[in-house]
Amino acid sequence: MSSKKCLIVLTILALIFRLVGLGWGQGYFFHPDENNMATAVSGLSLTNLNPHFFAYGQFPLYLAFFSLFPITGNYPSLSASILALRFWSAVFSLIYLFFAFKIGQTLFKKNSSSFIFLILLICSPGLIQLAHFGTTESILCLVFTANLYFSVRVLSRPHLSDFLLAALFTGIGLSSKITAVFFIIPIFLASILNKKILSFTTYLFTTLLLILILSPYNWIDFRSFFPTISYETAIATGATSVFYTRQFLGTTPYLFQFIKIFPYTSGLFVFILFFLGLFSFIKKIPKNFKAWFIILFSSLVYFLYFGAVFTKWTRFMAPLFFVFPLFTTYFFHYLKKLRSDICYLLVFLCCLPGVVFWLNYLRPDIRLLAAADINRRLPPGSAILSESGNVYPLPLSTNVKVTDFDFYDLDFNESNQTRLSYLISASDYILIPSRRVFKNQTAPLFPDSASYYQKLFNGASGFQLIKTYQPLGLFLNPESAEETYSVFDQPTLRLFKKVSHEN
Repeated sequence: MSSKKCLIVLTILALIFRLVGLGWGQGYFFHPDENNMATAVSGLSLTNLNPHFFAYGQFPLYLAFFSLFPITGNYPSLSASILALRFWSAVFSLIYLFFAFKIGQTLFKKNSSSFIFLILLICSPGLIQLAHFGTTESILCLVFTANLYFSVRVLSRPHLSDFLLAALFTGIGLSSKITAVFFIIPIFLASILNKKILSFTTYLFTTLLLILILSPYNWIDFRSFFPTISYETAIATGATSVFYTRQFLGTTPYLFQFIKIFPYTSGLFVFILFFLGLFSFIKKIPKNFKAWFIILFSSLVYFLYFGAVFTKWTRFMAPLFFVFPLFTTYFFHYLKKLRSDICYLLVFLCCLPGVVFWLNYLRPDIRLLAAADINRRLPPGSAILSESGNVYPLPLSTNVKVTDFDFYDLDFNESNQTRLSYLISASDYILIPSRRVFKNQTAPLFPDSASYYQKLFNGASGFQLIKTYQPLGLFLNPESAEETYSVFDQPTLRLFKKVSHEN
């Protein structure tokens, strides 16, 4: 197949994997960041553009609002806002693929290698997931990759236009989330290497001007912006304790990401071949080392900072997702004599986890499938004990009585322990809607929670597992990943039935 035809096929594939399935959830919105951003969008009007929400910048909110305004006018609905945010996230992911492909062409100087890099990115589970979330991560991935591309261009042709284009993307990034400040690093390195300090100064000034335009209420309403950012920073660093960061207690920086994030977001085979590619790179340093240096040094600085913070959420690592397909591609590029049939097989295996992951967005949300089955399975009047703290309750029938118990407070409130014992005895079924509690609240820090789940799983509490509702997956169990990789869009649910009245 010619290079042109191959690029057309991969473009179509990218459009399918990014744009198809954006309506996942079927009107139920389980991602908290999406809900928060969409709520801010739905409160906007032409006469009041203050979102009163400062965890993120205004650029993605305004983009969603103004793209909806010709259709919905002021105050768009929550569902329309969600879909608009998801659409733009997918678009940014597509643009990201373009810049990543251009980087691949620059680094490998070989079409076959750059095409392998592109298809690995298209089928990357983590990138597919981000494109289906109406959040800022696709924007941040794009900004980092675009800046890497322009910094590499500056090495060979330091034109002011490259600095201005980089400023455009950096301004968009910082108007979406302030952590995009790290994406200035590659432009700074290229400026130093080519002694373009004046151009870099122009870049910074243009970036600042764009931030003022694209996210104005950070400054207009600074009294609201600063406390929000301070609070979010305190959560990220662990200075402020909240229930949804308990999974990070006692975790090891850097190692956590390589065990709980990268194998899942990259896919098992890409993750394994990454190390072979890294070894090949060290063994034979490429001639265009300056370009590689800017990309790898910028990525390393980002990883060293965010890999050490207390809250090691998957989304914090999103700008680095490209690194694993990059070195996997380098492995293929290095082994030029690898038989074509073996190469095709390895690429197919690398892409398979992402394809299966994407299929989840083509069927009803697993929570809706579970709710429909539970509504059919349970007799009217059944009492179900479930867990609070989930973004959206399951749409269960009104014929059953559901009690959402706060397990996050179980180990710190003696009265809750008494109440739980009563609820266990009064319930016919127990529903675990995700891994959020039982994977996080373990002994010795949470002895009461650990005891409850141990007895539930081994049958000592008088309940038996009768049904497990799982998303489609391949090779790795998503419940073993960092929590946010699975609980928002593809959790595993478990239904237990009382078989004994002994507690």
